[in-house]
Amino acid sequence: MKTRRSISRWVYPFFLGVVIFNFLRLATDLLKEESFWAGSLLQHIISQIILIIACYIYDIQWRHIIKKKINTHEQYSSPLKEYAIILLSTLIPLNLLAFTGESIGIFYMGNGIIDYVVLNIVSLPLLLLYNVMLQNEMISKNYSEQCLQLELIKNKQLETELNYLKAQYHPHFLFNALNTVYFQINEENKPARKTVELLSELLRYQLYDVSKIVSIAQEIDFINTYIQFQQLRMTERLRLNIHIDTSLGKEKIHPLLFQPLLENAFKYVGGDYYINIDIRMDEKKIYFFIENALPDTQTPDKKEDNGIGTENLKRRLALLYPDKHHLEIEQNKSSFVAKLMIDTDGQAY
Repeated sequence: MKTRRSISRWVYPFFLGVVIFNFLRLATDLLKEESFWAGSLLQHIISQIILIIACYIYDIQWRHIIKKKINTHEQYSSPLKEYAIILLSTLIPLNLLAFTGESIGIFYMGNGIIDYVVLNIVSLPLLLLYNVMLQNEMISKNYSEQCLQLELIKNKQLETELNYLKAQYHPHFLFNALNTVYFQINEENKPARKTVELLSELLRYQLYDVSKIVSIAQEIDFINTYIQFQQLRMTERLRLNIHIDTSLGKEKIHPLLFQPLLENAFKYVGGDYYINIDIRMDEKKIYFFIENALPDTQTPDKKEDNGIGTENLKRRLALLYPDKHHLEIEQNKSSFVAKLMIDTDGQAY
């Protein structure tokens, strides 16, 4: 189908030039009471070639104008104005071409003004009809492309929805499995039951409680639960200093933006074995600060994992808070510091 359109794209102007020329020869020869195609054959061939070239130029010019009109959704003030522009842009070049051709001896306009009148009467309707055909063809092609694009978008949406449902099913299955494990643990084994309980709360927040935007109070509850869960596997020598601004509460924020920084801190803490956390509010801006001591040496794998988590967070922030956030990360020999500012003034994306 595409190949056929491509071929016709270059064949149509050729036939348009042939038809116009033969119609002109027929009209002018009948007016002169001469036989059809009377005169020099070489002159006829040259005239035919020039007229075909002119039709190709006309085709390219109007395809460009129509394409621009379709792409920019430009509309003329009225159909009359549109056809007036088409008429003038066709009439002027056509007569200039005839006058120039006659002046240099390519065209023979023996009847003077009468031949010019015949030229316009014969050529203009055919050229205008060709212009209408071009518009219908290109509008139809554009409509087909839009329908195809819309179909691709719908398929992509269905695929995204399916992937979302699949991704949602797996945590849901794990959440139910954790509840089963919890009730199978002996009541006397309180540490194990506490671990499963905290993990279930974390999973429940991500599965059920998280909407597009949550209150900062919900996010802080999640942070506290996450810290409790992480402390279960840490040694008693971990020094954990937490300060959370009491004024934080009803402000809205996208969820799970602090969690990657928290996870990195607990994952890579070492050396002096401390973690400092500070969350505060200042003029509708939320400031999150976290610092963890680093071990004396780090493996390459840990550095790579840390980089992946940071890049993922940067991308989410860029999508959710464009020009409304600032993330600063510093690392030295003994500690890792992350500072995140989120401006909650105005609606988040």
